[in-house]
Amino acid sequence: MIPLSQPDITDAEIRAVTDTLRSGRLSIGPRQVQFEEAVAERTGRRHAVAVSSGTCGLHLIMLALGVGPGDEVITTPFSFIASANCILYVGAKPVFVDIDPRSLNMDPEKLEKAITPRTKAIIGVEAFGNPVHMDRLAQIAQAHEIPYIEDCCEGLGGVYRGHPIGSFGRAGVFGFYPNKQITTGEGGMIVTDDDRLADLCRSMRNQGRGEMAVPANTSGLDNRGGSWLAHERLGYNYRLSEINCALGVAQMGRLDAMLEARRRVAASYIRRLMDFRDLILPTVEEELAEAMSWFVFVVRLNDTYTHVERDRIITGLRRHDIGAANYFPCIHLQPFYRERFGFAPGAFPIAESVSHRTIALPFYNTLDDTQIELVCLTLKVMLDREQLMKR
Repeated sequence: MIPLSQPDITDAEIRAVTDTLRSGRLSIGPRQVQFEEAVAERTGRRHAVAVSSGTCGLHLIMLALGVGPGDEVITTPFSFIASANCILYVGAKPVFVDIDPRSLNMDPEKLEKAITPRTKAIIGVEAFGNPVHMDRLAQIAQAHEIPYIEDCCEGLGGVYRGHPIGSFGRAGVFGFYPNKQITTGEGGMIVTDDDRLADLCRSMRNQGRGEMAVPANTSGLDNRGGSWLAHERLGYNYRLSEINCALGVAQMGRLDAMLEARRRVAASYIRRLMDFRDLILPTVEEELAEAMSWFVFVVRLNDTYTHVERDRIITGLRRHDIGAANYFPCIHLQPFYRERFGFAPGAFPIAESVSHRTIALPFYNTLDDTQIELVCLTLKVMLDREQLMKR
């Protein structure tokens, strides 16, 4: 079996985790500080706030910005569902904007038309790690004096026009699920230059406690008077453990090598698939060739294929022990969103057309050329089969 994704764990990560377990400090400790500092430095941000998932990070930012009932937040329909769910968590309404067919990110021209007096924030997403348009989206938001939030959960380590992914807009959020560029098992990170936003997120991730609070199992009441059982605001248990953070610190130490490995795998796929006339390969601008942070490798069938035929190809790949998936189903056509908001097919035609024809192929750091060749040959067989069935 060639899996769809696989984390890259070495002895360095294992040692970091076991050392943390032996330390006796498993939450709110030095590994969290190290991890936050490493991500802040990498993204050029003043603050990084570790949380238990990227989804939690997006939720906290919505709360910190005061987004609530009656507000609208603009985002893309072509993303993982958390990009829109975080808006619902605070009682606001998601407003979707169709995508650009090359970058697969929100179309800046369409964004302008979606802004209303009720627009409280804009959430942009680097689809599959591609940062194209992030600067323009941030500029449009700034021109309208609307906070721009970067859902950069898929793009850690990438750079666009001299700016690190995560540095566009008021704040950004990374995710560290096992299929990401680096993993902490589960986890996320908020990055921002906004002191107040960072302080609010730190408090809310820790049950609404104040900055001075320290765990009762260390001293109960520190010399600054911060009580562990004093809560300044409504909060949540969105902390990231020392074990997760230790894993993150070790992974950050290897980030550049892992990004290079992912670029190698992507380049290998492109060389082998560039002559497949039925496929549209990922579009990466020339300036991103050495700066792209690849999250997944997603190809697209041309517009002669239906989503039924795409699904058959995915099933065929899986039957031949090749991991494959349909990245991403459109958010507005998910059952809950259709029932609640009345969305119907045709609302965002570009996102829907792309969504119906995408195939995510196996993609991870240690995928070798033999495995890539096997994936490509199997995909060719499935494509040929579909062509024969059309006759």
